[in-house]
Amino acid sequence: MPENHSNPSNSLTLARTLHVVRKGDVPPIISLPPHCIPASEEAAYEVQNHVAALNGPVRGWKVGAAGPDAEPSAAPLHAETLFADGAVIPADFFHHRGVEAEIAYRFDRAVGPDLSPDAVLAAVGSVHPAIEVVDTRFIKPGSQSRLVHMADQQNHGALILGPAFSDWRHFDPAQEKFVMRVDHRRVSEQVGGNAAGDLTRLLVWLAGHAARRGLPIETGTVVTTGSLSGAFFVPHRTHVSVQFDTLGTVTAFLE
Repeated sequence: MPENHSNPSNSLTLARTLHVVRKGDVPPIISLPPHCIPASEEAAYEVQNHVAALNGPVRGWKVGAAGPDAEPSAAPLHAETLFADGAVIPADFFHHRGVEAEIAYRFDRAVGPDLSPDAVLAAVGSVHPAIEVVDTRFIKPGSQSRLVHMADQQNHGALILGPAFSDWRHFDPAQEKFVMRVDHRRVSEQVGGNAAGDLTRLLVWLAGHAARRGLPIETGTVVTTGSLSGAFFVPHRTHVSVQFDTLGTVTAFLE
C-alpha cells in the first residue's frame, strides 16, 4: 500500500524544513525523502499554510496561470519579503536571484463573504509596477518537481512594489509596454506578456481560494499576478528596474 503523502505530519515537516532554510539556519535542500513530497496541489497548499503559520501574518499573495483558461495557482506572502520601490535588499536574503517584471494590485478593503466578481473587484484600490525576485529553498531553481516548488511558496523570494496607479479599471495590462533593465542594460522590452490573460480573473479566483484556505483577503493585501518578462538570474550587487508606460518605474538593488 503506498504511503499517504498528504499526511499532516509530513506537510508540517516539509514546512519546518523550508522555514529554517529561508532563515539561513541550514543550507539549501538537495533532495527530499519520498514521504515529504506533496502528492497533489492540495497537499502542496497544506505545506504553504504551515509555512504561513511559521512566517507570521499574510500580507500578500502571488497568483498566476499558464493560460487564459488554465486553473490559477497561488502562494501567500509575508511582510518580511515585501519591499517598497528603491529597496536595497541584503546579500544574504536570497539563495538565488531571478528577477521578473510583474504587475501587482492592492486591496484597499477586505473581501467579505460575497465573493462575486463585482464584490471582489470593488475592494481593489490600485495597480502597481512590481519586481518579483524568484528564489528557492532548494539547491537550484527547477531542481524539484512542480508540486515541491509550489509548496515552496511557488519559488517566491521577494516582491518590490512601485507607485500606486488608482485608475486601475481603465488600465489594460495586455496593452501596457514595459522595459526591464539589469544594471541599466535593457534585457526585456515588450507589450503585455502575461500568459494568464485577464488579470482580474486571477484576483477573483484568488479571493475564493484564499477564503477557502482560511486566509481571506484583508485590507492592504498586495497581489502580484505573474511574470511578464520571464526570470533573469543575476549576481550580487545588481540594480534592477522596470519602466512601464502608464504605471511608472520600480527599482531595487540586490546586494
